[in-house]
Amino acid sequence: MTAAVYVGPEPVPALIDAVRRAGARVVPLAEAEAIVYYGNDDPAEVRSMLHEGIRWVQLPHAGVERWADAGVITDHPVFTAATGSYGRPVAEHAMALMLAAARGLHRLARATTWGPNTSRELSGSTVAIIGAGGIGRALIGMLAPFECRVVAVSDSGRVPGAAEVLPRARYREALPEADYVVIAAPATPGTRGMFGTYEFELMRRDAWLVNVARGGLVVTDELVEALRAGHIGGAALDVTDPEPLPDGHPLWSLENVLITPHSANPRPAYWRGLAERVTSNVRRFRAGEPLEGVVSPARGF
Repeated sequence: MTAAVYVGPEPVPALIDAVRRAGARVVPLAEAEAIVYYGNDDPAEVRSMLHEGIRWVQLPHAGVERWADAGVITDHPVFTAATGSYGRPVAEHAMALMLAAARGLHRLARATTWGPNTSRELSGSTVAIIGAGGIGRALIGMLAPFECRVVAVSDSGRVPGAAEVLPRARYREALPEADYVVIAAPATPGTRGMFGTYEFELMRRDAWLVNVARGGLVVTDELVEALRAGHIGGAALDVTDPEPLPDGHPLWSLENVLITPHSANPRPAYWRGLAERVTSNVRRFRAGEPLEGVVSPARGF
């Protein structure tokens, strides 16, 4: 069957093309049965677009906490996120951060004089991946040539390539042995603040925290104290809380911190991944098949 899809309120050409590639019609909102949303990310904007004829809404991001917190996510219409669409580029960034930490590039790149070599190998390290979804599973594949031992935290059961899988409720058990702790979990009421003083004290004193998920999963003030006190070796952060990280914040001045400005998903990769998800889901919607990235109102992701 055909499908009537509204793209907007910003009519992005790449998303319009993605809908048409799937064999659907792009129509005004009043005629639509599905929405491919792209706008200002205001939950009220999405809520105002819903009408009785809408059966499905595709959101543009992997993280949907702003809509979940506002109570916009429902079972009807069905909401889908771009979860998994950006896994490979974000995992690539996490890999780059880990390699930079292992080789001491955070320190060497700032050096103004020749100094000793204090770098180490990534090969053979133990990596704890907190949240083995699209990003985590892509990262596991990238780590395979380095023969790292991966401990994956996931509630979805078996994780290919992981030496051990722990449920999310037991994520702290993965911390004491890890050389690198990579946060790739969604932001939900249950994951916010999941890394604070207690967790940092469980980690090795030379371990690095790598966050490519959401800044709110880490208690920033407690991270700063752990870094200053030497409770952990360092932190590589693509996301922070607050974000943007203000000028003059203590994290900017710490030698054992590497910060990138929420840049793990380059814009070309973002648009490619989103367009592919839109085309796939529109095809599924037309065929009456299960959609990818369905968001659970109860879980918030």
